[in-house]
Order: sequence, then C-alpha cells, then structure tokens
Amino acid sequence: MKLGFIKPTYPGEKRVALLPQHITSDYENELVIENGFGSNLNISDNEYESKGCKIDSRENIFKNCDIIFCLKLIQPVDYDSLREGQMIIGWTHPTGSGTDFYQNVAKKKNLRIIDLDNIYPTAHQGDKHIPITFIEKNFIWKNSFYAGIASVQHALLTFGLLPNSDTKVAVLANGSVSQGAYNYISKYNVDVRMFYRKTMQEFYDSIGEYDIIINGIEVDGSVKHIITKEDLKRVKKGCLLIDSAADAGNAIEGTHYTSIAEPMYEENGLFFYEVNNAPSLLYRITSFEISKSFSQWVYRNDVKRFVNLFNY
Repeated sequence: MKLGFIKPTYPGEKRVALLPQHITSDYENELVIENGFGSNLNISDNEYESKGCKIDSRENIFKNCDIIFCLKLIQPVDYDSLREGQMIIGWTHPTGSGTDFYQNVAKKKNLRIIDLDNIYPTAHQGDKHIPITFIEKNFIWKNSFYAGIASVQHALLTFGLLPNSDTKVAVLANGSVSQGAYNYISKYNVDVRMFYRKTMQEFYDSIGEYDIIINGIEVDGSVKHIITKEDLKRVKKGCLLIDSAADAGNAIEGTHYTSIAEPMYEENGLFFYEVNNAPSLLYRITSFEISKSFSQWVYRNDVKRFVNLFNY
C-alpha cells in the first residue's frame, strides 16, 4: 500500500520522522515522500529516491495516498486537503491537544486516526477506539526520555534560572519522561526528590515547599487531575511548574498548552510550562530515535494491518 509522508506544520516542529538510513529492502509499503521532507536535517530528496521512495508534492500525496503519516497534529492549512475516510498516522492526541481536530474535523470526514501514543497506541474512528496490540508498549521511550530533558532545559532557560543546592525540586512519577527530567535537573546539585504513586500523598503534604515541580504523569483516566486547582493554592508563589508529560488541563487542572515560541505563562503568581513538542528542540537526536523505532513498528510492515483494525 502507499504510505504518504508529509512535513509537519505544527509550530516549532523540526523532527524528521523517517531517515534514509532506516529504509531497508524489506519494507512492505510504497513510500511517497513530500519534496523537502528531510530539509531540517539537510537530507536531499535524492537520498530518499535512492532508497526506492517516490518524491511528490504535498497536494498530490493528500490526493493519491489513502494513508498519510504526519508526525504531529495536522494543522488547519491542510483541512481542506483531507479526503473522506482517509487514514492519518502520527501523534494525533485525540483526547489531548488534538481533541478539537478529532471532534470537529476527523469525525466529520470519517477519518481513521492512528494515534501512536507511546503507552497506549490506539486506532480511532468516530466513537470507536481500538487498542493497537501489535505495537509494543513503550516502543518510543527514548523520545519520552528526551522530552523530560528538553522540557526542563527549555523551561529553565525561559524562566532565567540556574538551580543550585538551595532549589527544592519535586519530580512526579518514574517513567521515561520523569527519568529524563530527573537526569537533567540533578546535574545542578539541587535538592530533588522523585515521588511515585505510593508516595504521592507525601508530595501533596509538602507541595508548598518546592521551587520547581516537574510532572511526568499523563492522566490515564484512573484520576482526573494530578494537581488540582485546590492544590495550586498551596504551591509556593513564584514556583515553576513544568509539565514534561505535556498533558495540559488534565495533569495540572486549569492549564493550557504553550508553544516553543511562547513556552511559559504566569497565573496567580505561578509559572507554567506546557509545550507539547519539546523534544523537537533536540530534533537531531530525536529524529534518529523516532525514525528507528517507527521503522520497526509502523513503516516496515504492510500498513494494511492498520486498515484491518477497522474491519470488524
């Protein structure tokens, strides 16, 4: 089947989701690549053609490919190009930052959405939500790890702070995102503590003590919010809250997404960082990891298996 790749137009997104070095002779799909797809990494169209890919315009890819890969959420500039029943594969976040797109565009055009969530990859169409069991859970954990590093680094630079031994930091959870955040923040010799599910009550009891709070938890439905509006009333004024999991409004109640260009906002004396593509700041290393993992789990095998998810 034809699998079309388009450059993401999401603000600040620079990652290249498929590198020529990962395209091998055992690929079972016809790859159609938008011209200039690899330009952020100075990869020429000829390098993709030498691996057997076809180069085409963005317009023609939407017109001729039933399955489209776009790393991040498709933006309004492309809405008119989407065809009825077309399949979109990528980080579509239909219950997060992509809620409006899913409800107001995908449902109206009966699009088939493959959300490549690291923990819960899921197929969506209308009111159908189908777990994808042939993709390994945590298959792209390295991107999540770099999300922790990039978000903390970016937030500190934006906030104008170099932490020291007097800086008290709380890191919530111990998954890949939190491990990346801890890896970076601990280099500053700060007073840092990680809190897990069993010790979260200790965090809530001491929430007013921290200068920086880093969230690595994406809400999965077991709880409504990790930090509620009532909790925020007890947070120290001037505290920097970094949502490395980028689950705005869910993990930290009342928050909204920010962007790489404008990554932070202040509200009631607290500072919030909610960028949902922070790994793009480390686009060279994350492009490699994404291309490697997605080639194994998404691109290489016949994409008809995604189509078959909806045939029941």
